[in-house]
Amino acid sequence: MSLTKNPNVLKWVDEMIALCQPDQVVWIDGSAEQLDALRKEAIGTGEMIELNQEKLPGCLYHRTNPNDVARVEDRTFICTRNKEDAGPTNNWCDPQEMYAKLGKLYNGVMKGRTMYVIPYSMGPIGSPLAKVGVEVTDSIYVVLNMNIMTRMGADAFKNLGDESNDFVRGLHSKADVNPDERYIVQFPEDNTIWSINSAYGGNVLLGKKCFALRIASFQGKNEGWMAEHMLILGVKKPNGEVKYITAAFPSACGKTNLAMLIPPEGYKKDGYEVFTVGDDIAWMKPGEDGRLYAINPENGFFGVAPGTNEKSNPNALHCAMKDTIFTNVAINNDDNTVWWEKLDKNPPVNATEWKGAKVNGVEYTAAGNTLAHPNSRFTAPAVNCPCISPEFNNPAGVPISAIIFGGRRASTTPLVYQSFDWTHGTYIGSAVSSETTAAATGAVGVLRHDPMAMKPFIGYNVGDYWAHWLEMGEKLGDKAPKIFNVNWFKQNENGNFIWPGFGDNMRVLDWIIKRCEGTVDADETAIGYLPKKGDINLKGIEDEVTPEVMDKLLAVDKDLWTKEIAEMRRYYNDDIAAKGGKIPQALYDELDKIEANLNK
Repeated sequence: MSLTKNPNVLKWVDEMIALCQPDQVVWIDGSAEQLDALRKEAIGTGEMIELNQEKLPGCLYHRTNPNDVARVEDRTFICTRNKEDAGPTNNWCDPQEMYAKLGKLYNGVMKGRTMYVIPYSMGPIGSPLAKVGVEVTDSIYVVLNMNIMTRMGADAFKNLGDESNDFVRGLHSKADVNPDERYIVQFPEDNTIWSINSAYGGNVLLGKKCFALRIASFQGKNEGWMAEHMLILGVKKPNGEVKYITAAFPSACGKTNLAMLIPPEGYKKDGYEVFTVGDDIAWMKPGEDGRLYAINPENGFFGVAPGTNEKSNPNALHCAMKDTIFTNVAINNDDNTVWWEKLDKNPPVNATEWKGAKVNGVEYTAAGNTLAHPNSRFTAPAVNCPCISPEFNNPAGVPISAIIFGGRRASTTPLVYQSFDWTHGTYIGSAVSSETTAAATGAVGVLRHDPMAMKPFIGYNVGDYWAHWLEMGEKLGDKAPKIFNVNWFKQNENGNFIWPGFGDNMRVLDWIIKRCEGTVDADETAIGYLPKKGDINLKGIEDEVTPEVMDKLLAVDKDLWTKEIAEMRRYYNDDIAAKGGKIPQALYDELDKIEANLNK
């Protein structure tokens, strides 16, 4: 029984049924009864494991095939009719060719299986910024995760209505999880996503990166809004006023920690609070007052488990205490709870590691093995977050005062600086990069470019994407958010971080907000506006961040920056322009300006 009269939806679902040939079709209405029945079925077949319901109420465990544990960028495609529209940062294939190739893989793939039809809304139901998707899948794991990550069920169709064709069509089959036939394919011009031979969240929860970034970035370009790989947070000041900030960082740069930041004691005493609106994705659109408003299109958190603990991110840990799905972590068999690296210092003796083998966790980890996969995950409802924003479900979104970019840089980039204007800020975003750490494969300290932290997620040509940023700046004019760059990872000569990070990043947010309000001045340098001496509040950390350390944190080294500009010219010319990326002249002009400033 279908949940909509919309002929566009019904026609497409019928086509998918004819292609995949499932034994039965179940429309997901989002009701508690239906979801409970699906949980019981998944536990009964062993697809999911029920965890200790006293300690972890409503929590389930799932493990994926060891060949299927992360997003697969080399198997991810953007299929546009013209190759140049996909640009140099994407794998491209002709859409007709890809439909033909995948059509063979989907043909009869659901024989003997159930097809679940999942209507969902990205963003609050009724929000003018929200968008509707329909995903068909043969995986209960996908249904249960989509229930956490999106507004799933019959209500999702309220935004679509009975006539509209503006919905994203998502086809997923785990098939036989064959990595050689694994494809995650976006057809932006058709509002369509096809994913096959994976059962890992990032490849199969099609509302997430596939829709909310790759497809939505393309929609945003055409419709005059922005889909960005950004957290959204609110800082409540002692006078009760809340300022909202978005921030984009490449992985391993503390994005979730900043989204759920706990202010230092001094700030808490003064009455400051931080609220989480989103930890991963922001959709931003100009509001009626001309300012930029943001919603989090998601309804949950798909967080990396290892490293999450009571000290590093207590708010994230508390999100995952109930109604959460854990994927590829370890199980403590003594009490049927979960464990992962750095949760605490006591790996369970009686453990099941992530691939399913029973081991002595103490001996196993001592031998250099990990009990949980390094990319193991928790899918947790946003409503669980202790610091969730009261505006989380506001259909209008929240007004953005500042946009922050950041990366992991040992020396070049100061702790914080502000762009001269929106165009310069767009250049700063295009220059986002991180140095590789020991955790990443290959050499340490190699610079990886990741423009706007969006490199794997821009659904069209990166040059056109930068041009769209510049257009948005023109549209917003003097109401545009101020743009900043931060670097929590500056090191001293011994390779130790010199900024304490974590909750103390509040001190930088405080300066950023004051700059947005125009209540503090700044020093104009060759690269942007830097804090004046004494304007970053160091109360309580003066012993650690001495005046000498602060000088290092805010230093702009002419030689290092001259090298940086040369590297950005090489990146623009060799990695983007030479491979079909149309770089706006305005960004080359920014490079020239910074170079001229350095030589003054």
